[in-house]
Amino acid sequence: MKRITLLLNLLYTTYDKESWYAPFKDAIEGLTPEQAIWKPSGEATKSIWENVNHLIYYKERLTAHLEGREWTNNLDGDETFSLTDQFNDDQVWKKVVVRSENAQRKLIQAVSSMSDEQLDQNSLERKLLDIMLHDAYHTGQIIQLRKMQGSWPTNR
Repeated sequence: MKRITLLLNLLYTTYDKESWYAPFKDAIEGLTPEQAIWKPSGEATKSIWENVNHLIYYKERLTAHLEGREWTNNLDGDETFSLTDQFNDDQVWKKVVVRSENAQRKLIQAVSSMSDEQLDQNSLERKLLDIMLHDAYHTGQIIQLRKMQGSWPTNR
């Protein structure tokens, strides 16, 4: 299997093709903005919305890098969780979900056009693997938050 094909398969698996674990898209499917904003009381944890912001930021940044575009929206790790403001508003939440879909689609497009030689430059293959592991990690957190709030489907 070509390296690009393997990386693309992993990108799909972490986003919307279930394999050994639920993908990101399933983890946020059907969420209301109220559920996305929710945090357990007394817990020092991020909301689902904050986790989605965080994942969007790093995908958009990596895609810009892969496409050779300058990235000027430099945030530190904590600031990325506040990439978009959280409102109990369906339209605002839907825009965040669409932005996450667009970030994934653009990353896939950028990776699809890469050669093996490009993967070897500037540790790009490692950066891609890191972003996928990062997505899987935060998807697990999102699912855990949904289980805590009782919004994770019982048939999963």
